[in-house]
Amino acid sequence: MLIPHHNRYAYSPIISRPDYTWPEGKRLAFHIGLNIEHFAFGTGLTHTPTVPIPAPDQRSFCWTDYGNRVGVFRLLDLFDSLGLPASHLVNTTLFEYAPEIVDSINRRGDEIIGHGRTNAERHGYMWEKDEARFIAEVRDEISEKAGQQVRGWMAPWMSVSQVTPDLLQEAGFKFVMDWPADDQPLWMKTRSGRIMSVPYPLELNDSPQMLVRHATPSDFEQMMIDQFEELLAQSDKQPLVFGLALHAMVVGQPYRLRALRRALQYISNHPQRDKVWFTRPGQIYDHCAALPDGVVTGHPAPR
Repeated sequence: MLIPHHNRYAYSPIISRPDYTWPEGKRLAFHIGLNIEHFAFGTGLTHTPTVPIPAPDQRSFCWTDYGNRVGVFRLLDLFDSLGLPASHLVNTTLFEYAPEIVDSINRRGDEIIGHGRTNAERHGYMWEKDEARFIAEVRDEISEKAGQQVRGWMAPWMSVSQVTPDLLQEAGFKFVMDWPADDQPLWMKTRSGRIMSVPYPLELNDSPQMLVRHATPSDFEQMMIDQFEELLAQSDKQPLVFGLALHAMVVGQPYRLRALRRALQYISNHPQRDKVWFTRPGQIYDHCAALPDGVVTGHPAPR
């Protein structure tokens, strides 16, 4: 029976792929993706840690705003204390609302990933021309306001249309992070070439785990440690990517921050940390894009 398929990549079992290594012979690439999100007041989509109330829901707005006023800076301090690089999935409306956040990111030399204008909207419903304008607007805002040539994309709410990968590739983006199908990067087909998918987790993600599945901070701490230990062991067989998805308003809360600190200290001080490449998604892309064609699974290079 034929069923609809995206036709972006073919099935490829991880046990039958070519082997390669990360820089300096390392086997596990570790990256942090911190979501820094801005919401409209009294309209549009929002996150909420409690029962929704009719708009304007000032409680939910203030809870998300806590991440931008407090949580993000405490998280950056934590990353600094452990010497950990990070990438930041930033809504472009934050450039006007909270420019100090962008200044702090740039001082660290961290990478900004395109994350739409605001998480008050999804873009997967847009008509193609509107979506193309939307993607170009986000790209240009990051270049103008943050001074970075953005290369990676993670849509608000991981929302995509049938042509999102095509539009991103045509707008100059090099990789996406909202196709969570693998523990290795993979090349995806677009109508004008190819774009890379860099692993980013739907599971090891503080928002669905703690807001939807009601995991405790200690539960999430153990998940991070178990994920790290298992991927580290599995990386003896093939190079793997450990992505950690965080949100400033979720793990930026003090009692959750303490659990996150314990997990990151465990990972940073691990006796086998010499096998781990602490990196950012753009560096993962650069390394994989430089490998001979056919080493990274997925769509072959255009001829």
